[in-house]
Amino acid sequence: MKARLIAETRRRFEAEYLTDKLDKYDPRDIEKLQQDDNWVESYLCWRHNVIEETLKMLDESFQWRKEFTVNDLNESSIPRRLLEIGGIYLHGYDKEGNKLLWIRVKYHVKDNKTALDKKKLIAFWLERYAKRENGKPITVMFDLSETGINNIDMDFVRFIINCFKVYYPKYLSKLVIFDMPWIMNAAFKLVKTWLGPEAMSLLKFTSKNEIQEYVSVEYLPPHMGGTDPFKYSYPPLVDDDFQTPLCENGPITSEDETSSKEDIESDGKETLETISNEEQTAPVKKVNPAEPNSKAEENEKVDSKMKVFKKPLSVFKGPLLHISPAEELYFGTAESGEKKTLIVLTNVTKNIVAFKVRTTAPEKYRVKPSNSSCEPGASVDIVVSPHGGLTVSAQDRFLIMAAEMEQSSGTGPAELTQFWKEVPKTKVMEHRLRCHTIESSKPTTLTLKDGPFNMSDKTSEDICLQLNRLLESNRKLQDQVQRCIWFQQLLLSLMILSLAFVISFFYLYS
Repeated sequence: MKARLIAETRRRFEAEYLTDKLDKYDPRDIEKLQQDDNWVESYLCWRHNVIEETLKMLDESFQWRKEFTVNDLNESSIPRRLLEIGGIYLHGYDKEGNKLLWIRVKYHVKDNKTALDKKKLIAFWLERYAKRENGKPITVMFDLSETGINNIDMDFVRFIINCFKVYYPKYLSKLVIFDMPWIMNAAFKLVKTWLGPEAMSLLKFTSKNEIQEYVSVEYLPPHMGGTDPFKYSYPPLVDDDFQTPLCENGPITSEDETSSKEDIESDGKETLETISNEEQTAPVKKVNPAEPNSKAEENEKVDSKMKVFKKPLSVFKGPLLHISPAEELYFGTAESGEKKTLIVLTNVTKNIVAFKVRTTAPEKYRVKPSNSSCEPGASVDIVVSPHGGLTVSAQDRFLIMAAEMEQSSGTGPAELTQFWKEVPKTKVMEHRLRCHTIESSKPTTLTLKDGPFNMSDKTSEDICLQLNRLLESNRKLQDQVQRCIWFQQLLLSLMILSLAFVISFFYLYS
């Protein structure tokens, strides 16, 4: 059904619009329309699979994209002072794992001279995000703290809403309006009409007491009651906030070494199943004859302890590396006793591939190795573990970067550092992983050797996850009921006051 609708949309757009409007579109958008099913589907879904409405939407969107030169927007397209002020930027995640687009309204003053530049800045961030996270929703944080009437530009607000209604359909997860002054109530009633019925449920008005319903404290600034130490600055651009995790550069501290040995020994007590031959590509261990026996034995012990990790079964097949797991890193809780997880990289090229691992929460994790290389056809196991008892969050992300090296290049720390400084971004493969915590004592990336127990553990995990989702839905429903009760009480109070006023009026003039 979807494939038929997509094909029909493409056919009709080409027949009805391209013949007389080809010069109004960017050829790159036409090419993407013909090749990207997800893009076409997003427009169809937003127009409830009505092809006629979808075609009108595509026409309007494509004309806007060419007018704003969206495909060519970059930092040089935006006045530097708009980038420096920090009124619009991407940073952090909401509780559902959606990226946050911050709009700090106090930095905006209505000015016709800068109106177009501010709109281009919005388009710049949205297009930048869309190219990296194709199809993943985004939450807009409209921060109205410390604002007044002079800061409100309703034309700009309408443009932002139109971006999600027409130009980037299905990208809006929520529009969170924080700390709106009462004097702006009338102005923001217009916002509801602009959103339309299909997006009304996405509009959330919040205060300091309610904002944590949508975003956890670790991604909220202090004035919202959060603990996020992030301070916007430019340059460089605020990107996905991926930073170097603990222990990438230099030796691990003695405290970390001690904890690492204890963790490995505790992990070694579990007997775990090895990955199937089809999915596991184990590098041949080479022993240097000149290496002392004690050193070789020590390495073998460490290797044998590391082999207790079960290779994750889901695989992302990239052009340089196959990465497992494909999407999520599963961590156990402190009660379950299994705090580590494993990332397996397999080099599928004929050259050495350098890789780096980064995270949005570098203070939380130890990653070993986080900056190294992988030989052709070989695999590398990367151990990720929370540091210092810190809690894993579903909002945390990991970024794996990889690039091919020349055969003559060295792979030492100095050579790798220089390599990453010089390698063009166009030659770097990137893949992102989300974090997931499970209450079960056996995460899905770690399975027992006895087959019958695998199914029961996985089933219990699925039931637990579904139960958590149901509890969360139940909590949201309870909140909605409480709001309805509050509104009913308010209306009742107003009715009583009105009745009292009418009675007193007749009493005075009777």
